[in-house]
Amino acid sequence: MPARIEASKPTRLTHSGMGICLAIMPRAATTSDPFNAIAEPRRRALLTLLANAERPVAEIADELDMAQPSVSKHLRVLLDVGLVEVRREGRHAYYRTNPERIKAVHDWTRTFEQYWQHQLSRIKARAERTSSPKT
Repeated sequence: MPARIEASKPTRLTHSGMGICLAIMPRAATTSDPFNAIAEPRRRALLTLLANAERPVAEIADELDMAQPSVSKHLRVLLDVGLVEVRREGRHAYYRTNPERIKAVHDWTRTFEQYWQHQLSRIKARAERTSSPKT
């Protein structure tokens, strides 16, 4: 039977060859942090698919070639953090993105847009220099 780790004691990861001991940082719960939720590639794929239209679970599963229970699990996480909303119609549930919560994520990432724009400007300038005719 595997050893049980007590939750009250900090867990340590050691690298014996170098004598380094690092404390493992606790992660925010996936169900409370939108950034943790979208760190999972399948959840990003779900959000991308739902960006254009609301869809039922079965359609999402078919479109993404995932098992329906897996899709439901990922949708639950996205629902818990508020990135998707659900509309019930009888026994059917239709999922769609929640633009307000996604806007909060977008606004944060916009902080770094200046770096992307600067890099793109440099690439454009270099391409223009190399493609201009030499005299």
